[in-house]
Amino acid sequence: MSEKPAPADHARQQLEPAVADGLRAYAARTRESADQLAAVLEDIAANGLPPVEDCTPWEELRETHLARLAAQRPAVA
Repeated sequence: MSEKPAPADHARQQLEPAVADGLRAYAARTRESADQLAAVLEDIAANGLPPVEDCTPWEELRETHLARLAAQRPAVA
């Protein structure tokens, strides 16, 4: 995505304030997640991989995430 502003001859549609606030909040959450991932990758690059004993198996991470998603979504009868 370009950092350049849109050309002046193309009018841009303004967003409702609530929509713009929602987009800013989403951007902030996305930026925070990216910063966390970058910090982990930088740590691995500087110090190497952690010992296997200190890691959580991906299956456990998957099940935890799936349970979190299921809790957010109402059950279908």
